[in-house]
Amino acid sequence: MSGRTTTVEGHKGLNARDSVVTGMGFCLPGEGRPVFTAEDVWDIAAHGRSCLLRDGVYHGPVHLSKAMFEDRLPGFPGVFARHFTSAHRFGLVSLAEACADAGLDLYAGDLATAAILAGRGGVDAQVASYQAVMRADPATISPLEAMDLFIGTELAVSPSDVALVQGGVTRSTGPCYTVSCGCASSAVQLGHARRMIADGVVDMAVVTGVDVFDVALVRNAQRLLRVAQEADASIRSAGKPALLPSFDRIMRPYDRRADCVNYGEGSVTLVLESRERAHRRGAHAYGQILAQATTRDGLANPLSSDESGTGLVAAVRACLGERWSIEQIPYIHGGSDGDAVVTAFEVNAVRQLYGQAAANLLMTSQEGCFGHNGAPAGCLGVALTLLMMEHGEVCPTANCEEPAEGLVFDPVPGVRTRPLDFHLALNFTYQIGGVKSAVLLGSLDAPGPR
Repeated sequence: MSGRTTTVEGHKGLNARDSVVTGMGFCLPGEGRPVFTAEDVWDIAAHGRSCLLRDGVYHGPVHLSKAMFEDRLPGFPGVFARHFTSAHRFGLVSLAEACADAGLDLYAGDLATAAILAGRGGVDAQVASYQAVMRADPATISPLEAMDLFIGTELAVSPSDVALVQGGVTRSTGPCYTVSCGCASSAVQLGHARRMIADGVVDMAVVTGVDVFDVALVRNAQRLLRVAQEADASIRSAGKPALLPSFDRIMRPYDRRADCVNYGEGSVTLVLESRERAHRRGAHAYGQILAQATTRDGLANPLSSDESGTGLVAAVRACLGERWSIEQIPYIHGGSDGDAVVTAFEVNAVRQLYGQAAANLLMTSQEGCFGHNGAPAGCLGVALTLLMMEHGEVCPTANCEEPAEGLVFDPVPGVRTRPLDFHLALNFTYQIGGVKSAVLLGSLDAPGPR
């Protein structure tokens, strides 16, 4: 079926193998309770509200209760469930919510042939299981305890932890694997899903980004950071970053006071289907994923990024190819996490891409709503952008009140949405070390290639 063009829903030129998003599910920090649905996410993002809490440092905890988990995944085999880490639970909840949103039954075989793809960045959820095995004494442990440790190790001590249990609950026979490239992980998986659907490998793919951050680790990192910053001169002379982000103030992307990053845990799942399959079952579609591209700055330093923005420009141009032009895109969902370095290369990239027309570009970030959550960032950014496209409104940049000098685009400061009738948009995500991902999104009636 690869490359075959079919008219779908009576619209000339639409491809049956287009990838449309039919389900969104979340397990993110919220106000008093976790955020689970697209409606919850929109309500917070559209008003620029922040769900970050201060507990020594600012961060975004999910606080998923046992009852909340069991309500969404009733009857899950206890022999496995009691060994689940937070990453397992978050990923399963967002999967269940996305399937409910898409009108799919997890237990009825609706995902039996779907690709189950996960993006993972951090290892915080795996440390306890790893240490438990390392501390165990085979000479004294009981058989039951040994079996428990074995199961816990097989489920948790691997980057494939979440994909493993999602594949089990869906009983999928399709492709099932994990990509780990930090904050770009789920964005890269969306690109893989789109290509599998376009090539006829699968008709449906479920993509989940999930990460967990240990607050104790973040607090200790903050203390280490202070020691490092006191030795600023020696850091510079050693060729290491002279300015490191802090965690003890609220993050403010694109704001003149932006000088810190706040981490937030959680999971986001998107259901992608071929346009033909979605139409056949009468599914609601939020929009389509048109292209995805990944590049790296090519620097020798594994922790730095090129502030010129050249790598991001290359990702955008590879994503657009010869089919679309930057002039067709009035909105970009940025990946700014409050780090001045990120803002710098975004500004320089936008300047190169748009020239003087950048003044009319709206570019916002909602990382201040839920925290910088690593692997979920790609799926969350795509979900937010498609919701904005559907509503005809651009969400403000959360916690941006006083835009920084030197911005060449409009970050939509404040707490209100900005009306915008748009049908194409870009979504950016980045990994430490200079990796840049660009995803091109379109409404269902997006204009065709130029």
